[in-house]
Amino acid sequence: MARPPVSPWPHVPPVCTYVPAAAHRRGRGEREAPGQDLGPPVTPAGHQRWSTLDVPRCWMLSFLGALPVSRNLRTPDLREFNEALHRCAGGRRRDGSRRHGRARHAAGFGRRSKGGFQAGVKITNLGDPITGWSLRFTFPDSGQKVAQGWNATWSQSGATATAANVDWNRTLATGAAADLGFTGTTTGANPTPASFTLNGVTCTGSTTTTTTPTTPTTPTTTTTPSPGGTPLAANGQLHVCGVHLCNEANRAIQLRGMSTHGLQWFDSCYNDASLDALANDWHADLLRIAMYVQEKGYETNPAWFTDRVNTLVGEAEERGMYAIVDFHTLTPGDPNYNLDRAKTFFAAVAARNAARKNVIYEIANEPNGVSWSSIKSYAEQVIPVIRAADPDAVVIVGTRGWSSLGVSDGSDETEIVNNPVNATNIMYTFHFYAASHKDNYRATVSRAAAKLPLFVTEFGTVTATGGGTLDQASTTAWLDLLDQLQISYANWTYSDADESSAALQPGTCAGRDYGTGRLTASGALVRSRIATPDHF
Repeated sequence: MARPPVSPWPHVPPVCTYVPAAAHRRGRGEREAPGQDLGPPVTPAGHQRWSTLDVPRCWMLSFLGALPVSRNLRTPDLREFNEALHRCAGGRRRDGSRRHGRARHAAGFGRRSKGGFQAGVKITNLGDPITGWSLRFTFPDSGQKVAQGWNATWSQSGATATAANVDWNRTLATGAAADLGFTGTTTGANPTPASFTLNGVTCTGSTTTTTTPTTPTTPTTTTTPSPGGTPLAANGQLHVCGVHLCNEANRAIQLRGMSTHGLQWFDSCYNDASLDALANDWHADLLRIAMYVQEKGYETNPAWFTDRVNTLVGEAEERGMYAIVDFHTLTPGDPNYNLDRAKTFFAAVAARNAARKNVIYEIANEPNGVSWSSIKSYAEQVIPVIRAADPDAVVIVGTRGWSSLGVSDGSDETEIVNNPVNATNIMYTFHFYAASHKDNYRATVSRAAAKLPLFVTEFGTVTATGGGTLDQASTTAWLDLLDQLQISYANWTYSDADESSAALQPGTCAGRDYGTGRLTASGALVRSRIATPDHF
């Protein structure tokens, strides 16, 4: 039997003050353009906005809002949500003495929408480290139900919903945060829960008012020549800032999408109908274009493969998606074997696409059987070729042990941290297959993400062979972690290959139907995650 979580607080509950306010979050079709800062939320007449307050050593809960979605959760549509401010007092210092202060609590559900909604909660530990936690709240309306959640183990008994930690976020150090969320269903009204408890401690209070002067804002314009309401229009030219992928407005973002299979085998899968489905039904942010070098790939017909990659980059741009150009080396595992081919290929592709803002270059898919120093040497020769034509694009560098940060070779991220590639605006690749790569791999990513900009350019829901049974629990744990760390990802594969990692059922690409009825179990699971609203 699991031991009950330990509360970080004394038994005296904190006193809280609730301040109502209103704001508007922007959804997938209503995003600010790159470089366009629309300022703080606009407050309707009769409402107040919360202002920033000092924060004590206690828990800070931020209920991030909810959005109605259709009953089958296919077409998210963000609506207004309410923000609330709780001022908490009564916490204690580590020496046991009392400390008074304030904590910010933003809370809200969407407007009434029969069918469903989505909501998020952020927990930030401002006190001593804690191991084991449980969040509880009560739905005000009997028709509100939790359907599916992430980043916690969600359950519901009557009107009471509970979110308990999962293994990888069980421990929260001082200053650490956990972002949780769930999709829910409702049969009528959709009011905000009145209170939340964490490990049994309730934060409640009485209403006060806070006034904030309003200042008109003048939106700036953007020159991004991309369709409105798309990931590309929202973010423009990407770059690396710190350990994150950031947009033109210097905001950290996460991209989610799909990888093609080898173009030499599954080129027929990438047509107008399939790409429209990926952009408009899946709401994918990116398409990874996997161009094999060997195995009847690029080396057999460089001109055809180069042209096909360029065409798909343009197709992605037309639909407002980013495109990863994947130089898919696998066997031999030493990327230096293909160094000359890489220079030729990337010189041509970078020259062709330099004016586009949607291109990301992945220069070595899965190095294996080779040292990090050799991979680094390869990268430092290929990157200047790209930069000569396209100086602004993000470049992703493969890592040792089939892009496992060296874990599959018995190493870890420290070899990269201690000897990074001598280049700027780069990220490092991590790949995983959920049924094969579990806790020790997740622990490495959690640790490495604090020091290295990571991009999961390929992952599978099954074993590393691309086959086997779907591991839903491990896949969910992985995607929860990537969401928490804001690490972008692409799933292997958007194809109808006769293997369990494929998103489409065999024979799909021979027709024109790429709807949900043609998805495999893996495709349905991954689509359910990708189709949720972005946080740009």
